[in-house]
Amino acid sequence: MEHHWKELIPVDRYTVRSNGVLHDFDRKVLTLLYQPLIGYRALSLYMTLWSELELLSEKETTHHSLMVLMQCNLKEIYEERLKLEGIGLLKTYVNREEPKLFIYELQPPLTPEQFFTDGMLNVFLYHRIGKHKFQKLKQFFSAPSIDRTKFSPVTRAFHDVFASVHVEQMVAKMNEEMQEDLRVVDGYEYIGRKENTYDLSDDVFDFELFFAGLSRYMVPKRAITPKVKEAIKKLAFLYGIGPLDMQKIVMSVIDPSDHIDIDALRKAVHEWYEFERGDSSPSLSSRVQPLPYRTMTNVEPKTKEELLMKELERISPRQLLTEIGGGAEPSMSDLRLIEDIMFQQQLLPGVVNVLIYYVLLRTDMKLTRPYVEKIASHWARKNVKTVKEAMELAKRETKTYQSWAKEKDKKTSRKVVRKELLPEWLNMDYSQNDDQDNDENINIEEKRRELEERLKKYRDEQ
Repeated sequence: MEHHWKELIPVDRYTVRSNGVLHDFDRKVLTLLYQPLIGYRALSLYMTLWSELELLSEKETTHHSLMVLMQCNLKEIYEERLKLEGIGLLKTYVNREEPKLFIYELQPPLTPEQFFTDGMLNVFLYHRIGKHKFQKLKQFFSAPSIDRTKFSPVTRAFHDVFASVHVEQMVAKMNEEMQEDLRVVDGYEYIGRKENTYDLSDDVFDFELFFAGLSRYMVPKRAITPKVKEAIKKLAFLYGIGPLDMQKIVMSVIDPSDHIDIDALRKAVHEWYEFERGDSSPSLSSRVQPLPYRTMTNVEPKTKEELLMKELERISPRQLLTEIGGGAEPSMSDLRLIEDIMFQQQLLPGVVNVLIYYVLLRTDMKLTRPYVEKIASHWARKNVKTVKEAMELAKRETKTYQSWAKEKDKKTSRKVVRKELLPEWLNMDYSQNDDQDNDENINIEEKRRELEERLKKYRDEQ
């Protein structure tokens, strides 16, 4: 993730605008539908900016005042701002003259209908809060429909109620001064409310490869309308579908008139996922580290530690377990454990990868729930967001984690005498080890090489 201090500092100024009028009903949508996805800190930032919208008007203030108002540091404000931007609730503009001036333009949330039919946000919400709560929210944001076929319309038209000005009077008064009065003053714009959406970059899906495999005679490019293209991006991101598999799915739903029905596409993708993965909904364990929290995106690894960091940033926890298992599908108990810590502790995928890698090498390739949950809880309290932060924290807390492991071993067996297996990046000092420990060292190296070989297959495919 980019360092926040490169983007903004406390003395940088900002003002708040909105893309139209925000209504009280929007607060319910933000609190009940968006908050489970973005967290309470991001919601608090949105609400604070909303309150400042009227307070500031066209005035400016510093980010230091925002830090004082929210009682949090600039790094936290920057990170929560990115969440709002990513989900389409905020657009940010900057004038890079010193001192910098930011415009934070609040975007209205999607309507309940848009949210519940989105195809991606609704699935994430369902997975985050569960079926029961999701059904309650869906019921809360809906109302019984009325069968209007049983009624006759009696609404009066405009001309039935209002009388028009005589044409002669209208022409006489339509002078240049009146025409000028009808126009908005230069430098101003009318308050309105444009339809909101959130941006999903084309980088999440390889459209070049996708189109290359589609024959223009079978699926002409014109069939992939902007709406269909957006649906493909969302579905590919949500379900982890590659361009080759998406080609087959699209060809299965196109009709003889070269039209692609988006609902049919969603259904086909869901059936594909259920058949391929044996699950009815995409899981958190299939997610990869979000781009804003990657530190090795444009960095060429110079050490084995950096190479490992880059791999753990671009692979999902599920894929990591698969590769470590030599291609075998992870057990349901391991996946449930990973899902639980990602959901309950709100750990990002890359951080979970470090946790998996760390624990497997320490516990002879076993994921023990109490031990994993204890470390995950610690990392959540430390607000660990990046792979680098997780690895550095593991280095600092090695002795603490060793003591936790020993407590676990004492509970399971009093005869256990094996040493802890440590990842190479923990950089432990073995200079004082005896011959028996040297034998352990060889075993550690073998484990590390074995794990690297299993990951090599995935690395070569990238």
